[in-house]
Parts: sequence; structure tokens; C-alpha cells
Amino acid sequence: MAYFDDQLLPISALQHLVFCERQCALIHVERVWTENALTAEGQWLHRKTNTGRNETHSGHRIVRSMDLVSSRLGLIGKSDVVEFKPPEGVSPSTASLSITDRSGPNRFANWLITPIEYKRGKPKTNRIWGDCDRVQLCAQALCLEEMLGTNIVVGQLFYGEQRRRLDVEFDATLREKTEDLVVRLHKLLHSVQLPVAVNDRRCIRCSLKEQCMPEQTQTRSKASRWIGRQLENFRNDSE
Repeated sequence: MAYFDDQLLPISALQHLVFCERQCALIHVERVWTENALTAEGQWLHRKTNTGRNETHSGHRIVRSMDLVSSRLGLIGKSDVVEFKPPEGVSPSTASLSITDRSGPNRFANWLITPIEYKRGKPKTNRIWGDCDRVQLCAQALCLEEMLGTNIVVGQLFYGEQRRRLDVEFDATLREKTEDLVVRLHKLLHSVQLPVAVNDRRCIRCSLKEQCMPEQTQTRSKASRWIGRQLENFRNDSE
């Protein structure tokens, strides 16, 4: 299956999906967005990264803010940085020429290509955030593989607090998880029903807490479920 251009969804939505389905739908369906200190810091870090020029350094071609797309997965977005290391005897500067031209399949097959994503704070290791950064980076790699006809083994995450890169291996488990989440993302964002708020620790630092109203939403949801159970019991007693 291939998606049309008007069906493409932003790669960044995958991170929102992993964190909270309701937040994801509010941002990408309802178009609700509010900044807080955390989101502002993240936006600043990405702007700082993406305003630089492409360059050749230590035998690598460094491409910033590269357009990414996958018609197979139905994704579109931009990378922070993609590093291209050519095979022996090939100039790294050629990576800047028609880099998204699909007329030459596998032209980058023998290059070492590394997507790099910049994040605020430090690595997310708790249960709530889970693999959101790794999933987003893996989705970028899947787009690059489709665009460039190559295989990407490893990407990197750079965290502003630690100021160093961490390798992320795109193994079969992470690839499968990412593709499953892409399918889930398409179903969620084409649904007319907004997911019910969970109201847990994720809500404390969420910039959309006031718009989401998790306390009230969860209370209404519990009441609706209680009424539903009572109606079901009444029907069963009447039979």
C-alpha cells in the first residue's frame, strides 16, 4: 500500500502518540498547541540546529533540516541532521546533489548514513516516556531507507543536558514497534473520536493540560461507564 500526498502524517506525531494518545489527537486533529518552558526549550534547540548550513567535515557530509518522506508508511517530516560518509574514493560533497532524487535507485547503497535527532534534557528511561525518541528516530531512518535505497543500521540522539550523542540501533524489534505505531497513528488521526484522558503523572508537565482537562474528562468517562453498566444490568434482568 502507498499513501497519497494528502494522507501523509508528521513524523513528530509518533512521539506524541507514544507519550499520550489524547495529546497526539489534540495537537494533530484538533490543532491545539500551547507552549510551556519545556516545549519552548525544545523548539529553541531545534531552531539552533536547523539554522546551520550543510557542510563537509572530517570526511562526512552533514545535511541539516533534510526533508523526509515515506509513501509506504505515509509519513513526512524533517531531520535535524543527517550525516553521510561515502565509500572509499567518493567525495562526500556529492551527498548534496539531488539527495532526494529517486531516479537513481541505490545510489547511496554503500554510504554510511546516520540520522541525528536533537532533544532537550536527558535520555528518557521511565515507563511513561518509553521509547518515544527512539521511535521517532527510527521512523526517520525508515524514510531515508526508502528515499535513498539503502540500509541504515544506527542513528544517534543528542541530549542538551548531557551534550553527547547516544547510539540507537535500528534492530528488528524497534523497526517492528515503529511500524506498528505508524499504523496506530493513522487510525487515531483519521478517527472522529477524541481519546479519553487518562489523568496520571504525564499530565503534570503537559503543556495542554488546561485544554485537555483530564480531571473533568476522566470523571465524565467514569460516570458514562457506570451508567452503561447499570443499563446493561437492567437489560439482563429484564430478559
